[in-house]
Amino acid sequence: MSLISIRNLEVRHGLLKAVRDVSFDLAKGDVLALVGANGAGKTTLLRSIAGAHLPASGRILLGDEDLASVPSHKRIAMGIALVPEGRKLFSQMTVEENLLLGKTAGRQGNWTIDRVFDAFPNLVPRRHAKTGHLSGGEQQATAIGRALMSNPDILLLDEVSLGLSPLVVDRVYAQLQSLLTSGTTIVLVEQDLGRAMAVANRVMCMLEGRIVLDKPTRGVTRDQITEAYFGLHRTNTGRAAS
Repeated sequence: MSLISIRNLEVRHGLLKAVRDVSFDLAKGDVLALVGANGAGKTTLLRSIAGAHLPASGRILLGDEDLASVPSHKRIAMGIALVPEGRKLFSQMTVEENLLLGKTAGRQGNWTIDRVFDAFPNLVPRRHAKTGHLSGGEQQATAIGRALMSNPDILLLDEVSLGLSPLVVDRVYAQLQSLLTSGTTIVLVEQDLGRAMAVANRVMCMLEGRIVLDKPTRGVTRDQITEAYFGLHRTNTGRAAS
């Protein structure tokens, strides 16, 4: 049974169609790796699901409810949380204060400050530090923790490893392991294809705003994803992707 369904979604930046006729379903516990080149429409798609960018047309169905015109703060209260590219923390607030902002959605659940600190122990000694003084890895952990504090059913992670060293990325992903097996539905935008495929059960590739590949990770090769990434194959619907 689908937790959320996207139907014929079109999202624009002015006259530019950033997302074109996108349709897919996500079930509870799915971990979807969303890949594609810069400008493929990945971030715009995530922002549309989260309500930060309203679509020009199409439907976003959470159960039977169409969210296409529902603002972002109401979607958080309905169980959709976005960790945006660039983290977007309040730099003059402490780690704890940023985390507590996630509770303002008012959703009940198991995620508390103590559980976030258990998941991201590197934040414990930085609890009362302003987030503007944190390292990139600490900021990313805080941004993820803030989203988790809203107790989401669907977590959207945009560019988890952006701007981080490989060692720090390893640490962030190690801390994410309990989350990845928790039953939370996750959409992960990640440029590191190997890392994305290692944690996801499904991979979707976007090209010029369209989905050109959508398969279980166990049923797809790296070469197939690379071909889709660069538009060197035909899409599932038979249209040329070049």
